[in-house]
Amino acid sequence: MTKPEPQDLLGRIYAQWVVEMSKYPDMSTELLRILFDDWQRATAEPEDVTYRHTEFGGVPGIQVRPLGADSSRILVLMHGGGFALGSSASHRKLAGHLAKACGVEAFVVDFRLAPEHPYPAAIEDGLSVIGALVARGHRMADITLVGDSAGGNLAIAMTLRLLDQGRELPRQVLTMSPWLNMENNGATLETNNDTDFLIAREGLQANIDRYLTGSGTGPTDPFANPLYADLTGFPRLYITAGDVEALFDDSVRLHALAQKCGVDVTFSVGEGQQHVFPFLAGRHERADQEIRAMAAWCAAGYQN
Repeated sequence: MTKPEPQDLLGRIYAQWVVEMSKYPDMSTELLRILFDDWQRATAEPEDVTYRHTEFGGVPGIQVRPLGADSSRILVLMHGGGFALGSSASHRKLAGHLAKACGVEAFVVDFRLAPEHPYPAAIEDGLSVIGALVARGHRMADITLVGDSAGGNLAIAMTLRLLDQGRELPRQVLTMSPWLNMENNGATLETNNDTDFLIAREGLQANIDRYLTGSGTGPTDPFANPLYADLTGFPRLYITAGDVEALFDDSVRLHALAQKCGVDVTFSVGEGQQHVFPFLAGRHERADQEIRAMAAWCAAGYQN
């Protein structure tokens, strides 16, 4: 069977990455990080949004300020990239579109990356940001955690840490194509292998090794693999994922687990869409539709 051709810019970018990585299989992590900052190319620059490099709790990142935004409410975005790649630079425009649609500010966290800083460094950095925001006057009820891919894992794990410690939780958690399965055995890794232009089992395993090796944590630890978590008491949760991506099974399982645990959960499926398809915001109607849907969901949460 012939592998299908990418139908949108995001798919073409992913396919280009795979070609370059196959040419240079020994590409260093540093070069991979430079390559993955190219993620931002899929996203149109949102209008009337400004950015400022700053830090909260000693953790750097980019503060996103749409014109006229409600500064009391904030999205804390944990970026994707397999815990080892990605940055505020790769995700600032995506955060800009979502924050603008929500009418709030955002902060894209440059948490410490693996393998230099394995689990749980990224989770600790994210919690430091939340602590600093609260210390500066934000209420937990005004904080929405956002994460894509591995960042979705982190957003959920951060909330689980707070829940485990009996601390106040963020208002809601929004995930895009969350990567949760550290056992690397999801069903759609096989069934969607030909339709996902980026993700392959071997690459996932390399990132799992970067994240967990030396941490003393195994692939079924609920704080590393939330598919093993008890989500009872978890705040309202949004999941979106493309049904042709290799990690789609993670979202399906997360949705089922959340329902089982009584969580207020919404699952939006992007038919025929690639991994983290909202990256196409400003360039693709389905991505723009999803941005609007996520914003409406966030707004509804503040009315409850």
